[in-house]
Amino acid sequence: MTELNFRTLDLNLLRVFDEVMTERSLTRAARNLSLTQPAVSNALRRLRETLGDELVQRSGQGVAPTPRAAAIWPAVREALQQLQDSLSPRTFEPATASSTFVLSMADATAAELVPGLIGILENEAPEVSIRVLPLSTRDPRRLLEEQATDLAVGFFPAVLADLTAREQAGDAPGFAHQRLYSGEYVCVMRQGHPLARGPFTLARYCAARHLLVSFSGRPFGFIDEALASLGAKRRVVLTVNQFFTAGRVVGNSNLLTVLPRHFVRVTGHAEDLVRRDLPFDVPPVHVDALWHRLAEHNPAHVWLRSAVLRAATAAFADFSARR
Repeated sequence: MTELNFRTLDLNLLRVFDEVMTERSLTRAARNLSLTQPAVSNALRRLRETLGDELVQRSGQGVAPTPRAAAIWPAVREALQQLQDSLSPRTFEPATASSTFVLSMADATAAELVPGLIGILENEAPEVSIRVLPLSTRDPRRLLEEQATDLAVGFFPAVLADLTAREQAGDAPGFAHQRLYSGEYVCVMRQGHPLARGPFTLARYCAARHLLVSFSGRPFGFIDEALASLGAKRRVVLTVNQFFTAGRVVGNSNLLTVLPRHFVRVTGHAEDLVRRDLPFDVPPVHVDALWHRLAEHNPAHVWLRSAVLRAATAAFADFSARR
């Protein structure tokens, strides 16, 4: 491996490297950096010579990192971010800011949080914009690493367990999180469904036809995992990726689905639906905000997290009052 003389390293090469790793494309990296593609290629060549590694290789229409590039990128990105933060103003004035924040969350979560969040923006930050992207994974860490989103909001039990294990092992996790609210899942069906009245047993539940909400499209969810632990299985005949769609479908069919209890009231047709407690134990749903540690002390991001938490607190105080 080539010995690195850090004193002679051009730090601009690291900016180019970070952008190429983010975009996985020399063309897009050049556009973002306001450089020509030959200039980006030349910068990568110089960094290759310094580090003694190819760094990226052609892959389809873009490039893919070598193992060493993938290994050093997080440290390079964090160092660049810290340098930027130290040179940038350390204040954020919501009343005059014109920032755009990107949030990733499921439709059920957005239905609960976004109305209150918009109220906060109108009162405190009238020029700030929010983009809400659909959450298509239970592990949004890559989205946060690639800066495709500023804040992910959802049910991330495996991610939080992994972060806790890393902390206990002495590692410094690259992500932070905050609990927004907790709830529970219930079985939902149309009014007049054969299972809307009478004993709601595990056997009757499993014998029914089911609709599964799966962000990734995988036809197996945490309900199926809970059933498998009991030696039981249900028949999923339809998989969709939105809670709103699920509520609409079961309201007009004999399918059963599982929805967050608090979400039923905002479906727009709660009067057409019956909620029944599941005939087996499932963990409560804890909805958390998850973000990259690089944004931990960024004043704009601190304000964003505060706004989302306030919107969640208000939404669920209202829900508790209506129960």
